[in-house]
Amino acid sequence: MKRWKNIMLLLLAFTVQTGAQTATKGAENMDTFMIGKDTLKLHFFGHASLMLEYRDRCIYFDPVNPYADYRLLPKADMILITHEHRDHLDTAVIAEIRKDGTHILANEKAAAQIPDAAAMHSGESREIFGIGILAVPAYNTTKGREKYHPKGNGNGYILNLGSRHIYIAGDTEDIPEMKKLGPVEIAFLPVNQPYTMTVEQVAGAAKTIRPKILYPYHYGNTDLAPLLRKLRNSGIEVRIRDME
Repeated sequence: MKRWKNIMLLLLAFTVQTGAQTATKGAENMDTFMIGKDTLKLHFFGHASLMLEYRDRCIYFDPVNPYADYRLLPKADMILITHEHRDHLDTAVIAEIRKDGTHILANEKAAAQIPDAAAMHSGESREIFGIGILAVPAYNTTKGREKYHPKGNGNGYILNLGSRHIYIAGDTEDIPEMKKLGPVEIAFLPVNQPYTMTVEQVAGAAKTIRPKILYPYHYGNTDLAPLLRKLRNSGIEVRIRDME
């Protein structure tokens, strides 16, 4: 009996440890920046799910399961949803992380599915907690792919955090509007054809936007080695994180 009790205790310890690793993936998979005297932490949960910590505020982008155990993560001050596809919109997770006063911004179709969410349309801007948020277009352009992300539906977002501009592109190809984004220090660009961009398109988009740091995300099984080669000596730092 004692032997079986010890085995059960070991199994329980393993389960707890595994759960903790899942819950803290974003804490371990994190980059930190200084913006003046303020700290910015970027947490990479997976696919298109991100969290930003800035000035004691937690901002989630497209939080969905199973990339983290959101029950053990901080409640959201702000949630931004790019579009209504289920790998970007998870209403159960939103219900888990929201609190009184959480601001939820989304494209129109996603906002219609989230209680008290505010719809943002391309070109619309807001300021919340001193953070500027600009909704920008996100859509497919290649013939035959328009059905995945039609023009006029989804959003990308640009956040103005002090002196830093962060671009979360959403599901998009290398659209002409990228030429008018203005200065961007950090960019998240999706790489998974046929739904978003090919490696070649991402390289071209990066050279158009000229971020200081590029994070490929939403990349699935895409081989990113060619992207590193294409942007070598471009002045753009490509950082690969666990964002399959």
